[in-house]
Amino acid sequence: MADTRTPLLDRVTLPGDLRTFSPAELKQLADELRQETVDAVSVTGGHLGAGLGVVELTVALHHVFDTPNDKVIWDVGHQAYPHKILTGRRDRIRTLRQGGGLSGFTRRSESDYDPFGAAHCSTSISAGLGMATARDLRGDDFDVVAVIGDGSMSAGMAYEAMNNAGASDSRMLVILNDNDMSIAPPVGAMSAYLSQIVASRSYCSLRELAKQMAKRFPRALEKTAARAEEFARGLVTGGTLFEELGFFYVGPVDGHNLDHLLPILRKLRGRRHGPVLLHVITEKGRGHPFPEAHAEKYHAVAKFDVVTGVQSKPQANAPTYTRVFADSLIAEAEADESIVAVTAAMPSGTGLDLFAKRYPERCFDVGIAEQHAVTFAAGMATEGLKPFVAIYSTFLQRAYDQVVHDVALQNLPVRFALDRAGLVGADGATHAGAFDLAYLGCLPGFVIMAPSDEAELRHMVATAAAIDDGPSAVRFPRGEGVGVELPARGVPLEIGRGRIVREGTTIALLSLGGRLEECLKAADALAARGLSTTVADARFAKPIDSDLVRRLAREHAVLITVEEGSTGGFASQVLHDLATRGLLDRGLVVRPMTLPDRFIDHDKPELQYAQAGLDASAIVATAVSALPDMRQARRLVPDSAGD
Repeated sequence: MADTRTPLLDRVTLPGDLRTFSPAELKQLADELRQETVDAVSVTGGHLGAGLGVVELTVALHHVFDTPNDKVIWDVGHQAYPHKILTGRRDRIRTLRQGGGLSGFTRRSESDYDPFGAAHCSTSISAGLGMATARDLRGDDFDVVAVIGDGSMSAGMAYEAMNNAGASDSRMLVILNDNDMSIAPPVGAMSAYLSQIVASRSYCSLRELAKQMAKRFPRALEKTAARAEEFARGLVTGGTLFEELGFFYVGPVDGHNLDHLLPILRKLRGRRHGPVLLHVITEKGRGHPFPEAHAEKYHAVAKFDVVTGVQSKPQANAPTYTRVFADSLIAEAEADESIVAVTAAMPSGTGLDLFAKRYPERCFDVGIAEQHAVTFAAGMATEGLKPFVAIYSTFLQRAYDQVVHDVALQNLPVRFALDRAGLVGADGATHAGAFDLAYLGCLPGFVIMAPSDEAELRHMVATAAAIDDGPSAVRFPRGEGVGVELPARGVPLEIGRGRIVREGTTIALLSLGGRLEECLKAADALAARGLSTTVADARFAKPIDSDLVRRLAREHAVLITVEEGSTGGFASQVLHDLATRGLLDRGLVVRPMTLPDRFIDHDKPELQYAQAGLDASAIVATAVSALPDMRQARRLVPDSAGD
C-alpha cells in the first residue's frame, strides 16, 4: 500500500515501527495519518470528527506506551479509526462498517490492540480499572490507559468508576479528551510546562513535603503557597472535581502539540501508584475537508469527495421514520402544551432537534445519562406533564432499572420513543434494537406499539399522547419509510387492536413492525404456489389482540409470527395467549420468526435481515416447511376441532 503521499505511514505496520521515530517524524506521521483517515472515511462513510481530533494523541500513545502489552482503551470507539490504521489494519481500513469488513468500533476479536470492545460510551474507566486490578492481583506489570471524551463524562457510570478508582491504589491513566472546550480555556506553553512539572515523579514526592512546610508558614503565606500549588496543578482550570474523586490531575494540555504530549506521557508511564487524569484539549474534526461549518463537527458522515467535501447521500424516496416521529410529536405538542420531550445527548439522532427548534423550553437534553433521563421524565409525569423520552432502543437498555422501578412500578404515563428498533446496518450488533420487545414486554401495564409504515407511526405517536394512565412505548426502525401517504396529524388507535391487511385461508402471517412488506411479498410467493395466505398487522406487542390471534388460529392451519426482535418478545406473548386459551391443543401449527440467538454483524440492513432469516424468502421457506406438520396435525385432529 505504498503511497508517495504517506512515506512515513507506509513504514508503520504495527506500533513498534513508530517507536524509533524522532519528534519531527512523528509530527509528519500525524499529518499523514490524518490524511489517511479522511481518505478512508471518504470511501466508507462513518464516524470522522472524533478520530480526526485524536490523531496526535493516538500517535503519542503508541509511541510512548508498549501496546498491546500496555492496554489503551478507547471509549465508545468512534475515535479509534487512526488507532486501527496504526495497529495492523490499514490494509482493511476501507472496509470499515462494510459487510465482512472492520467494525466501526473497537472489538476484541478484531485485534490484540483492542483490549476492550466499546460502542456504547462511558465504559472505558470501569474496564480499565478492572484490568488494572487484575494486573495487581496477578503481579503483572503493564500500564492501563483509558481515553474518554468530555461528552462521555456526562454519564454517571464514568463517575462511578472514577469514585471507585480514586479509592483504590491501582495505577491507571485516564485521558480526558476535551474537544468541546467545556471545562478549560485555551492552553499555551506555560500550562504545558506546568503540566510537565506536575507529571514528574520528583514533583509527586515534593508535593507532600511542600504541603507540610506550608502548614508551618503564617496563615497568609500558607494560603499563597497553596494557591500557587493549585495553579501549578491546573486545579483552577478544571481539576478540582477530579482531585476530589481521588485522581492526580494533570493539565490541561494541547492535544495536538506533540512537543507537549510526548514528555508528559513519558513521565506518566509507569507511575507506580494511584490513578492519574490527564486533561487534553483537542479539536473535533480537525483537518476535515468540508467547506461549511457544522455544529457537530462531522461526527458521522456519508461517503464524500475528498477534494470538495461534498457528501454523496442517496436521494430519499420517503421520509425517515425519525423525521416522521419528530413531525408527529410537534403536531401533538401544538395541540397539547403539556407535552415535553427528553433526549440523552442525541437530539439530531432522535429528531428532537426539530422539536427543540419549535419548542425550546419544552425539550430537554440531559446529556449521556439515560438513567437520569427516564427518572427525570417520571418526575415530570407525576406533575401532570406528558413526557416523551426519545432514546435509541439499544441505549434504553442502560436505564432498565429506572424503567422498571421509577416508571412501570408506579404506573406513570411516560412515553418512550425507541428509534433504531431491529437491525441497523453499518453500526452492527452494538446498536441493534433487538431486545426491547422482550425487556419491555415482561413489564406489567406497558403498552407497546410497532408501526408497519410511517403513517402507522404517526397514529401511534397520537396514541401514546392520548395514553395517560400508564407507560407506553413505540418502537420504529432506522431509515426511510415505505412511501405511504401521511395524514396531517395522527388519530389514536384502539389499544390492543391489530388489523387484517390481506385475507386468505390456509396460512396466516402475523407481523409486528417493519416486516409487513416482506410478509406481503411472501404472501404473493405463496399464492403462486397455490397457498392462500392471510397477512395481519399486529400493531401492538402488548396488549396483543387476543381476538385477532384467536381468529387466525381457528381459521388457518399454520400461524407464523414475524418480528424484528429477539426470542422472548412478541411471539412469546402470542404463544402464551394461545396456550392459556387451549388453542395449541388442537393441531394448530405455529412458527415464531424472530432474530436468531446470535448477534448479527454489520452489513446493509437488507443483507442483515436475510442473514437473520427474516426476509420474504425465509418467510416462504418457513411456511412451506410447516406444511408436512400441518397435514400430520390434520390427520390427528377431528374435523370439528378448533370451532
